[in-house]
Amino acid sequence: MSDAPLPDSRPDTSRATVRLRPNADARAIRHGFPWVYADELVIDRRTRGLAPGAIALLEDAARTPLGLVAVNPSSRIIARMLDRDPEVSIDQRWFKARLIRALSLRERLFDTPFYRLVHAEADALPGVVIDRFGDAAVIQPNAAWADRLLGPLCDALTEVTGIRTLVMNGTGRSRTLEGLPEETRILSGALDVPVPVPMNGAIYMADLIGGQKTGLFFDQRDNHAFAQRLARGGRVLDVFSHVGGFGLAALAGGAESALCIDGSAPALELAEAGARAMGASERLSIRRGDAFDAMEALAAESATFDLVVCDPPAFAPSKQALDAGLRAYERVARLAAPLVAPGGYLVLCSCSHAADLSRFRNASARGIGRGGRRGQLLHTGFASPDHPMLPQLAESGYLKALAFRLAP
Repeated sequence: MSDAPLPDSRPDTSRATVRLRPNADARAIRHGFPWVYADELVIDRRTRGLAPGAIALLEDAARTPLGLVAVNPSSRIIARMLDRDPEVSIDQRWFKARLIRALSLRERLFDTPFYRLVHAEADALPGVVIDRFGDAAVIQPNAAWADRLLGPLCDALTEVTGIRTLVMNGTGRSRTLEGLPEETRILSGALDVPVPVPMNGAIYMADLIGGQKTGLFFDQRDNHAFAQRLARGGRVLDVFSHVGGFGLAALAGGAESALCIDGSAPALELAEAGARAMGASERLSIRRGDAFDAMEALAAESATFDLVVCDPPAFAPSKQALDAGLRAYERVARLAAPLVAPGGYLVLCSCSHAADLSRFRNASARGIGRGGRRGQLLHTGFASPDHPMLPQLAESGYLKALAFRLAP
């Protein structure tokens, strides 16, 4: 594939000024909260006239500088904090410093270059996600400022990591909320897909162009590892499996068999390819279809498994969807619980930041009870450490995984 041109690499050196309203909580910004909402900012004609992604100086109501922000008048998150230093230039050198810091953490954590390199606000690059796949990386510029300065960001990324292939994945709800178009393209280099990714002894096949998100979910790495311990010698059911996340990890950990269920035929084909690469094809089976229907069908067949894992998409992506999302998580648990063999294990996951741990745990427990089972909560897992959490931003701690042992 031929290289596509990058956006203009020249930094935006404009310095407009935007100001908090008197009733806005400037202390939250000073203490590390990275966002300013539209109802917290004075929105005059000049502010409304700023181009999405423009860099501006943020002041409090008393005109005291708070730092540099990226402004998007079209977004509910109208300003994102970039740097406390109002004199800094947001250019390739600035990106380089942040990428070096992010890379130093990942190189300490992992022996191979397969990880999330940048986790947005938690790595001081608001709205930017970068997943690394060896010599390739997938960039999600989910905020207008990052889309506008994609050139210097990519130049810095290449300089810091030596990565040869860069893919832009510009899809998803976050870009829609920013008023950005959806597009996926190769920015530099060439790509043979799928890319094999070693993790927890398994081999996953990641489609960096046509797959979900960036092609693979690195955030479940530690939860895969815990589930492996429960899967040894057992029969495993992986519902909402994507490319075989928990199922392939279970096979690598010594599971007798794994059944992966997903609605995506391409994802299941990648799961099969991963099993072949691991030499485990004979122990993997797949079923394509709606996860809820598939669990009901398995119950009608009186099928049981020693470990059942359900890792659905975000049922509660916003506060408005919370009640419906919690009902969906409860239904997942209710349908999954009867499929667990006596004394077996059930792992339930949520990637909805709006459904906090307490609400998700309660919904899961209700579902298990309504499925006619009782159990012990053995373990609560979160995202792996290449997905750090910004303590001031609850949204950055979205992933929860609950491991239960169900009574006979």
